[in-house]
Amino acid sequence: MKWLIVGVMVAATTAGEVLQAYGMRRHGEIRDFRPGALGRALALMARNRYVIASVVSMAVSFFALMKLLSVTELSFAVPVSAVTYVLETVLAKYVLKERVNRLRWAGAALVICGVALVSL
Repeated sequence: MKWLIVGVMVAATTAGEVLQAYGMRRHGEIRDFRPGALGRALALMARNRYVIASVVSMAVSFFALMKLLSVTELSFAVPVSAVTYVLETVLAKYVLKERVNRLRWAGAALVICGVALVSL
């Protein structure tokens, strides 16, 4: 049961982060931080379907984490959730078309090693 919850949490977090990045790229950079401009930016983001889907995904992730914490220890739940970093790196490369250098791939490999150690 705990691995199913981990899977849901990891999938929802990964989807949420990628959707957020994509949605904000479609929105564009926020350059004006005056209250009125921030309000307009928030209104635009509230209509951005990718940002909305990101918020929903992150909510699913949050509640999956709460459920996971009710069935296992924090010292397991938090480190095992780090696998999202690896999945997000892969999706950044192939879905968002980002350039991922060797150092970032090495970091992702180290994260996988850490997750493997914690899950034993």
